Amino acid sequence: MILAILQARLSSTRLPGKVLLPLAGAPMILRQLERTARARRIDQLVVATSVEPGDDPLVEVLLREGVRVHRGPLEDVLARFVGALDASPAEHVVRLTGDCPLIDPQLIDRTIDLHLESGADYTQNRLETLGFPKGQDVEVITAPALRRAAAQASTPEEHEHVTWGVWRHPERYRIARLEPPVDEGLVRWTVDRPDDYAFVAAVYDGLYGKNPAFTSDDVRAFVRSRPDLATYGGDRRV
Repeated sequence: MILAILQARLSSTRLPGKVLLPLAGAPMILRQLERTARARRIDQLVVATSVEPGDDPLVEVLLREGVRVHRGPLEDVLARFVGALDASPAEHVVRLTGDCPLIDPQLIDRTIDLHLESGADYTQNRLETLGFPKGQDVEVITAPALRRAAAQASTPEEHEHVTWGVWRHPERYRIARLEPPVDEGLVRWTVDRPDDYAFVAAVYDGLYGKNPAFTSDDVRAFVRSRPDLATYGGDRRV
């Protein structure tokens, strides 16, 4: 059983409420969930948000669309993940973040496949500035490793960043990494700032109407055809 947990909240400091900003006529988080649902290897999908009243509008949107929701501490995201796992038991957990509306379902499957084939405790496709584009991040961790990380967590970073205490301690865990054909670690497809949102909105405007299941290669080709987007906001976009 493989459980995907997508963490999201409305209190983002750089772009508050970003997960409900519209993309092709729907909230950004629903567009990301639409893409995530195309991954074949995910058995269950839940959004983990906070118990804070400020996240009530997000929960309302998700429940109206039939999306499963788990609520937990705002600052202790690791506890949120363990709570979601307790509510939906599984052998493996896929960690996703709610700022990745260009997430690639095939890349999710490939990361899961490597995780299962390698027998790793933890598998990732991007670490810091190396790997696939920022915004294509996929992490997979076994349930025992996640629970162990939670039991051993002692720093704010471990509680906030979920897998911090895993990838920083390779001596404790078996770690695998899905390597990209070409390193695109400096390519930015995430949504943290207004310019990120404007970039992704332009991609959706250009691609979604013709093919809602557009691929990462479609994104690359589209951005290459639009020189104004290639370094939008001062970051590499392709």
